[in-house]
Amino acid sequence: MAAQCWQPGRLEEAIRYSEAGQLVVSGRRDEVPYGIQGWLGSAYLAIGQPERMVERGRAQLARGRDTHRFTRACLTIALAMAGSGEDARAAANGLIDAAEATPNPHVLSFTLWAHGYALRDADPAGALGGLRRGLVIAQDSGNRFIETLLVGQLSRLEAEHGDPLAALDHVTLAIRNYHDAGNALIRGPLAILAAFFDRLGRYEPAATIAGFAVSPMTAALEPELSTAIAHLREVLDDEAYESLARKGETTTTAAMATYAYDQIDQARTELEHPS
Repeated sequence: MAAQCWQPGRLEEAIRYSEAGQLVVSGRRDEVPYGIQGWLGSAYLAIGQPERMVERGRAQLARGRDTHRFTRACLTIALAMAGSGEDARAAANGLIDAAEATPNPHVLSFTLWAHGYALRDADPAGALGGLRRGLVIAQDSGNRFIETLLVGQLSRLEAEHGDPLAALDHVTLAIRNYHDAGNALIRGPLAILAAFFDRLGRYEPAATIAGFAVSPMTAALEPELSTAIAHLREVLDDEAYESLARKGETTTTAAMATYAYDQIDQARTELEHPS
């Protein structure tokens, strides 16, 4: 658990705990419950080095202790973030069937998130279905962390392939949950929101939110943010974009959350009542 302290922003400590945890796990002869050792390397995602989590995940799988396929689900996410889409989809193959064989809703909902993330570009309709199912399981079992992971990806896919209003509802919930928890992962849904606003033509709020959302992790987790930023530089020009992005970058998390909620409300009104 100590290796998860990157979530409130303690990156250097998280890496140290992760490295120490890897040594402990590699020396154990007994089983770590549910294969949760796969999440030990998640701190590498936060610093934009998913390939290191891939390396650790493969080493853990080689020990043959992934009883609930949780480690493999973690590897799937790391591969997708590392840009190895084909390998991620291969790792995701059979994951859901294996998770369904367990009585653990945490494992199943997490696996549905990992599977949906890996397939979000290759099979968006299939990914949407799995993520929606995972959300029901996470909410029914009271798992707000997995719920938040799921609504983050649902907001992206709904914005691109589903219901834009549902996308706004999902991204609002993701931002609120992360903000309430003081979790640095709030940049993920904000990155999705910035890209969505860019597609909607809401360029100034998109640039402001992008300035806050940019990080090594969001660059890997939500690559569409980089595409949106490139487009925003074109339509606004570099100087205007930099000014708005600096404003976002220097905004507090609480103020950015409030700003995002206000902009979401405005976007929802425009979508519901187009002129």
